[in-house]
Amino acid sequence: MREISKEEIIARISQGAISSCKILPKEVLARLEQALNDEPSPLGKKALEILIENARIAAKEELPICQDTGIAVVFVELGEDLKVKDLIEAINEGIAKGYEEGYLRKSVADPITRKNTKTNTPAVVHVEIVPGDKAKFWVLPKGCGSENMSKLKMLPPAAGIEGIKDFVLETVREAGPNPCPPITVGIGIGGTFEKAALLAKKALIRPLGKPSADSTLAELERELLTEINKLGIGPLGFGGKTTALAVHIEKYPTHIASLPVAVNIQCHAARLSYFEI
Repeated sequence: MREISKEEIIARISQGAISSCKILPKEVLARLEQALNDEPSPLGKKALEILIENARIAAKEELPICQDTGIAVVFVELGEDLKVKDLIEAINEGIAKGYEEGYLRKSVADPITRKNTKTNTPAVVHVEIVPGDKAKFWVLPKGCGSENMSKLKMLPPAAGIEGIKDFVLETVREAGPNPCPPITVGIGIGGTFEKAALLAKKALIRPLGKPSADSTLAELERELLTEINKLGIGPLGFGGKTTALAVHIEKYPTHIASLPVAVNIQCHAARLSYFEI
Protein backbone atom coordinates (compact mmCIF):
# COMPACT_ATOMS: atom_id res chain seq x y z
CA MET A 1 0.00 0.00 0.00
CA ARG A 2 1.45 3.34 -1.07
CA GLU A 3 1.75 6.00 1.62
CA ILE A 4 1.54 9.76 1.21
CA SER A 5 3.43 11.78 3.77
CA LYS A 6 1.80 14.48 5.81
CA GLU A 7 4.59 16.85 4.81
CA GLU A 8 3.83 16.45 1.09
CA ILE A 9 0.15 17.20 1.63
CA ILE A 10 0.97 20.30 3.69
CA ALA A 11 3.35 21.60 1.01
CA ARG A 12 0.97 20.99 -1.90
CA ILE A 13 -2.08 22.41 -0.10
CA SER A 14 -0.06 25.50 0.83
CA GLN A 15 0.97 26.01 -2.79
CA GLY A 16 -2.63 25.45 -3.92
CA ALA A 17 -3.99 28.03 -1.49
CA ILE A 18 -1.53 30.67 -2.68
CA SER A 19 -1.87 30.02 -6.41
CA SER A 20 -5.67 29.86 -6.34
CA CYS A 21 -5.88 33.28 -4.70
CA LYS A 22 -3.40 34.92 -7.08
CA ILE A 23 -3.80 33.21 -10.46
CA LEU A 24 -7.18 33.08 -12.16
CA PRO A 25 -7.77 29.71 -13.89
CA LYS A 26 -6.90 30.03 -17.59
CA GLU A 27 -10.37 28.95 -18.71
CA VAL A 28 -11.96 31.70 -16.59
CA LEU A 29 -9.66 34.37 -18.04
CA ALA A 30 -10.36 33.09 -21.55
CA ARG A 31 -14.12 33.27 -20.95
CA LEU A 32 -13.82 36.83 -19.62
CA GLU A 33 -11.90 37.81 -22.75
CA GLN A 34 -14.55 36.20 -24.93
CA ALA A 35 -17.27 38.03 -23.00
CA LEU A 36 -15.43 41.32 -23.57
CA ASN A 37 -15.69 40.81 -27.32
CA ASP A 38 -19.38 39.91 -27.10
CA GLU A 39 -20.58 42.49 -24.56
CA PRO A 40 -22.61 45.31 -26.17
CA SER A 41 -22.95 47.48 -23.05
CA PRO A 42 -20.23 50.19 -22.82
CA LEU A 43 -20.25 50.09 -19.02
CA GLY A 44 -20.30 46.30 -19.01
CA LYS A 45 -17.39 46.23 -21.45
CA LYS A 46 -15.40 48.66 -19.29
CA ALA A 47 -16.03 46.53 -16.19
CA LEU A 48 -14.77 43.43 -18.03
CA GLU A 49 -11.65 45.29 -19.17
CA ILE A 50 -10.91 46.20 -15.55
CA LEU A 51 -11.48 42.62 -14.32
CA ILE A 52 -9.15 41.21 -16.99
CA GLU A 53 -6.46 43.79 -16.25
CA ASN A 54 -6.83 43.10 -12.52
CA ALA A 55 -6.33 39.35 -13.06
CA ARG A 56 -3.22 39.92 -15.18
CA ILE A 57 -1.68 42.30 -12.65
CA ALA A 58 -2.42 39.88 -9.81
CA ALA A 59 -0.65 37.03 -11.61
CA LYS A 60 2.32 39.16 -12.65
CA GLU A 61 2.85 40.85 -9.28
CA GLU A 62 1.87 37.76 -7.23
CA LEU A 63 -0.96 39.61 -5.51
CA PRO A 64 -4.44 38.38 -4.55
CA ILE A 65 -7.05 38.71 -7.31
CA CYS A 66 -9.39 40.15 -4.65
CA GLN A 67 -8.91 41.33 -1.08
CA ASP A 68 -11.40 38.67 0.02
CA THR A 69 -9.27 35.53 -0.14
CA GLY A 70 -12.12 33.41 1.10
CA ILE A 71 -12.78 30.52 3.41
CA ALA A 72 -10.89 27.45 2.21
CA VAL A 73 -13.04 24.62 0.86
CA VAL A 74 -11.09 21.47 -0.03
CA PHE A 75 -12.47 18.53 -1.98
CA VAL A 76 -10.49 15.29 -1.79
CA GLU A 77 -10.84 12.08 -3.77
CA LEU A 78 -8.78 9.58 -1.81
CA GLY A 79 -7.80 6.25 -3.34
CA GLU A 80 -8.74 3.29 -1.16
CA ASP A 81 -5.31 1.75 -1.77
CA LEU A 82 -3.53 4.72 -0.23
CA LYS A 83 -2.31 5.13 3.31
CA VAL A 84 -2.58 8.67 4.64
CA LYS A 85 -2.06 9.76 8.22
CA ASP A 86 -3.65 12.85 9.72
CA LEU A 87 -5.25 13.98 6.44
CA ILE A 88 -7.50 16.69 7.90
CA GLU A 89 -4.73 17.98 10.13
CA ALA A 90 -2.35 18.11 7.16
CA ILE A 91 -4.88 20.03 5.06
CA ASN A 92 -5.43 22.59 7.81
CA GLU A 93 -1.69 23.00 8.36
CA GLY A 94 -1.26 23.52 4.63
CA ILE A 95 -3.99 26.15 4.50
CA ALA A 96 -2.54 28.00 7.50
CA LYS A 97 0.95 27.90 5.95
CA GLY A 98 -0.30 29.12 2.57
CA TYR A 99 -2.30 32.01 3.99
CA GLU A 100 0.62 33.10 6.16
CA GLU A 101 3.38 32.80 3.56
CA GLY A 102 1.20 34.10 0.72
CA TYR A 103 0.18 37.20 2.70
CA LEU A 104 -3.47 36.30 2.20
CA ARG A 105 -6.22 37.81 4.32
CA LYS A 106 -7.34 35.53 7.14
CA SER A 107 -11.12 35.76 7.28
CA VAL A 108 -12.26 32.74 9.29
CA ALA A 109 -13.96 33.49 12.61
CA ASP A 110 -16.09 31.82 15.27
CA PRO A 111 -19.72 32.13 14.13
CA ILE A 112 -20.96 33.30 17.54
CA THR A 113 -18.16 35.33 19.12
CA ARG A 114 -16.81 36.47 15.70
CA LYS A 115 -13.29 36.00 17.07
CA ASN A 116 -10.86 35.46 14.20
CA THR A 117 -8.97 32.13 14.25
CA LYS A 118 -5.97 34.02 12.77
CA THR A 119 -4.98 31.11 10.52
CA ASN A 120 -7.92 30.98 8.06
CA THR A 121 -8.58 27.51 9.43
CA PRO A 122 -10.31 25.20 9.91
CA ALA A 123 -10.92 24.53 6.24
CA VAL A 124 -14.20 22.98 5.11
CA VAL A 125 -13.07 19.55 3.90
CA HIS A 126 -15.04 16.97 1.89
CA VAL A 127 -13.42 13.55 1.45
CA GLU A 128 -14.65 10.86 -0.94
CA ILE A 129 -13.09 7.37 -0.96
CA VAL A 130 -12.57 6.14 -4.53
CA PRO A 131 -10.83 3.15 -6.17
CA GLY A 132 -7.10 3.36 -6.86
CA ASP A 133 -3.90 4.58 -5.23
CA LYS A 134 -4.02 8.29 -6.04
CA ALA A 135 -5.24 11.33 -4.16
CA LYS A 136 -6.86 14.27 -5.95
CA PHE A 137 -7.25 17.66 -4.29
CA TRP A 138 -9.27 20.73 -5.27
CA VAL A 139 -8.63 23.90 -3.24
CA LEU A 140 -11.54 26.31 -3.57
CA PRO A 141 -11.14 29.48 -1.46
CA LYS A 142 -14.71 30.81 -1.42
CA GLY A 143 -15.34 34.53 -1.03
CA CYS A 144 -18.49 35.34 0.89
CA GLY A 145 -19.84 38.15 -1.25
CA SER A 146 -20.98 35.37 -3.56
CA GLU A 147 -21.43 32.67 -0.91
CA ASN A 148 -23.94 34.85 0.94
CA MET A 149 -26.13 35.06 -2.17
CA SER A 150 -26.54 31.26 -2.36
CA LYS A 151 -29.84 29.53 -1.55
CA LEU A 152 -31.43 26.14 -1.00
CA LYS A 153 -35.10 25.26 -1.40
CA MET A 154 -37.09 22.10 -0.84
CA LEU A 155 -39.40 22.10 -3.84
CA PRO A 156 -42.41 19.79 -4.21
CA PRO A 157 -41.75 17.14 -6.88
CA ALA A 158 -44.62 18.57 -8.95
CA ALA A 159 -42.56 21.75 -9.45
CA GLY A 160 -40.47 19.82 -11.97
CA ILE A 161 -37.97 21.36 -14.36
CA GLU A 162 -39.89 24.64 -14.58
CA GLY A 163 -39.84 24.99 -10.80
CA ILE A 164 -36.10 24.43 -10.77
CA LYS A 165 -35.57 27.06 -13.47
CA ASP A 166 -37.77 29.59 -11.67
CA PHE A 167 -35.88 29.10 -8.40
CA VAL A 168 -32.46 29.47 -10.04
CA LEU A 169 -33.46 32.62 -11.93
CA GLU A 170 -35.10 34.09 -8.81
CA THR A 171 -31.89 33.47 -6.83
CA VAL A 172 -29.67 35.15 -9.42
CA ARG A 173 -32.09 38.04 -9.92
CA GLU A 174 -32.24 38.75 -6.17
CA ALA A 175 -28.44 38.47 -5.89
CA GLY A 176 -28.05 41.25 -8.47
CA PRO A 177 -24.61 42.89 -8.31
CA ASN A 178 -23.78 41.55 -4.82
CA PRO A 179 -21.81 38.43 -5.89
CA CYS A 180 -19.58 40.49 -8.23
CA PRO A 181 -20.65 39.15 -11.61
CA PRO A 182 -19.89 37.68 -14.08
CA ILE A 183 -20.71 34.69 -11.90
CA THR A 184 -20.54 30.94 -12.17
CA VAL A 185 -23.71 29.24 -10.99
CA GLY A 186 -23.35 25.86 -9.29
CA ILE A 187 -26.62 23.93 -8.94
CA GLY A 188 -27.30 20.77 -6.95
CA ILE A 189 -30.50 18.83 -7.58
CA GLY A 190 -31.72 15.89 -5.53
CA GLY A 191 -30.47 13.85 -2.63
CA THR A 192 -31.40 15.44 0.68
CA PHE A 193 -31.18 18.93 2.20
CA GLU A 194 -27.43 18.70 2.82
CA LYS A 195 -26.61 16.65 -0.30
CA ALA A 196 -28.10 19.24 -2.65
CA ALA A 197 -25.95 21.97 -1.08
CA LEU A 198 -22.82 19.83 -1.39
CA LEU A 199 -23.60 19.06 -5.03
CA ALA A 200 -24.01 22.78 -5.78
CA LYS A 201 -20.62 23.55 -4.25
CA LYS A 202 -18.97 20.58 -5.97
CA ALA A 203 -20.35 21.78 -9.31
CA LEU A 204 -18.01 24.78 -9.01
CA ILE A 205 -14.86 22.64 -9.21
CA ARG A 206 -15.72 21.47 -12.72
CA PRO A 207 -13.56 23.29 -15.33
CA LEU A 208 -15.47 26.42 -16.32
CA GLY A 209 -17.98 25.81 -19.08
CA LYS A 210 -17.38 22.06 -19.36
CA PRO A 211 -20.90 20.69 -19.91
CA SER A 212 -22.42 17.94 -17.83
CA ALA A 213 -21.88 14.42 -19.14
CA ASP A 214 -25.64 13.97 -18.72
CA SER A 215 -27.25 15.30 -21.93
CA THR A 216 -30.42 16.39 -20.12
CA LEU A 217 -28.43 18.38 -17.57
CA ALA A 218 -26.17 19.82 -20.28
CA GLU A 219 -29.23 21.16 -22.10
CA LEU A 220 -30.60 22.61 -18.86
CA GLU A 221 -27.23 24.29 -18.22
CA ARG A 222 -27.39 25.95 -21.66
CA GLU A 223 -30.99 27.08 -21.16
CA LEU A 224 -30.31 28.56 -17.74
CA LEU A 225 -27.16 30.37 -18.89
CA THR A 226 -29.15 31.99 -21.69
CA GLU A 227 -31.98 33.02 -19.36
CA ILE A 228 -29.60 34.33 -16.68
CA ASN A 229 -27.80 36.49 -19.22
CA LYS A 230 -31.15 37.95 -20.31
CA LEU A 231 -31.61 39.41 -16.81
CA GLY A 232 -29.43 42.38 -17.75
CA ILE A 233 -27.46 42.53 -14.48
CA GLY A 234 -24.17 42.50 -16.38
CA PRO A 235 -20.53 42.71 -15.25
CA LEU A 236 -20.32 44.01 -11.68
CA GLY A 237 -23.99 44.94 -11.96
CA PHE A 238 -23.42 47.75 -14.50
CA GLY A 239 -25.76 46.20 -17.05
CA GLY A 240 -25.16 44.07 -20.10
CA LYS A 241 -25.56 40.52 -21.26
CA THR A 242 -22.66 38.96 -19.33
CA THR A 243 -24.17 38.17 -15.94
CA ALA A 244 -22.90 34.57 -15.84
CA LEU A 245 -19.97 32.82 -17.49
CA ALA A 246 -21.28 29.31 -16.93
CA VAL A 247 -23.92 27.16 -15.24
CA HIS A 248 -22.85 23.79 -13.82
CA ILE A 249 -25.40 21.26 -12.56
CA GLU A 250 -24.92 18.06 -10.53
CA LYS A 251 -27.74 15.70 -9.56
CA TYR A 252 -28.39 12.76 -7.20
CA PRO A 253 -31.39 10.45 -6.72
CA THR A 254 -33.90 11.73 -4.17
CA HIS A 255 -36.99 10.64 -2.24
CA ILE A 256 -40.26 10.32 -4.18
CA ALA A 257 -41.77 13.10 -2.02
CA SER A 258 -38.88 15.53 -2.33
CA LEU A 259 -37.03 17.81 -4.78
CA PRO A 260 -34.16 19.63 -3.05
CA VAL A 261 -32.47 22.31 -5.16
CA ALA A 262 -29.43 24.35 -4.11
CA VAL A 263 -27.79 27.27 -5.89
CA ASN A 264 -24.20 28.14 -4.98
CA ILE A 265 -22.88 31.28 -6.66
CA GLN A 266 -19.22 31.94 -7.47
CA CYS A 267 -17.90 35.44 -8.22
CA HIS A 268 -15.72 36.51 -11.17
CA ALA A 269 -12.64 35.72 -9.05
CA ALA A 270 -13.26 31.99 -9.42
CA ARG A 271 -10.39 30.84 -7.24
CA LEU A 272 -9.50 27.18 -7.76
CA SER A 273 -6.43 24.98 -7.83
CA TYR A 274 -6.14 21.26 -8.51
CA PHE A 275 -3.35 18.79 -7.92
CA GLU A 276 -2.90 15.04 -7.79
CA ILE A 277 -0.52 12.94 -5.70
